[in-house]
Amino acid sequence: MTTLKSKLHDDLIDAIRARDELRSATLRLTLAAISKEEVSGKEARELSDDEVQKVIAKEAKKRREAAEAFAQGGRAEQAEREKAEGVLLDAYLPQQLTDDELGAIVAQAVGEAKAAGAEGPRAMGAVMKIVGPKVAGRAEGGRVAAAVKRSLAGS
Repeated sequence: MTTLKSKLHDDLIDAIRARDELRSATLRLTLAAISKEEVSGKEARELSDDEVQKVIAKEAKKRREAAEAFAQGGRAEQAEREKAEGVLLDAYLPQQLTDDELGAIVAQAVGEAKAAGAEGPRAMGAVMKIVGPKVAGRAEGGRVAAAVKRSLAGS
């Protein structure tokens, strides 16, 4: 079985051979972030595919935030590059949920939380606990929290 990390490595080699500068630079930085994560902590270890996905998601989020910052700073060329790197990394992540899909999952979780006795703004934690595992890796935390707040405010 091929791990996600070895797939990234193979894709890096292909990108270098194809002289694809954007792809090879992005994959190099991502593999470096994975290696850094593997040696952090008390002892070095191999990351699982789930852990590698979390590192990739974190790297993709950094690119989106940097693209916004560059765009606001009037550096369109740099913003485009960061955006392109983010899109490239997104290809290695699970398909992101649409707003409708996320809304449906949140609505169901709010119902479950109410059934368990949690209501109003205080139910946020209970709902997040239910939603978290269902959307893991398929929606950014901030997006999930905003959807939960909207749903609780509307109920």
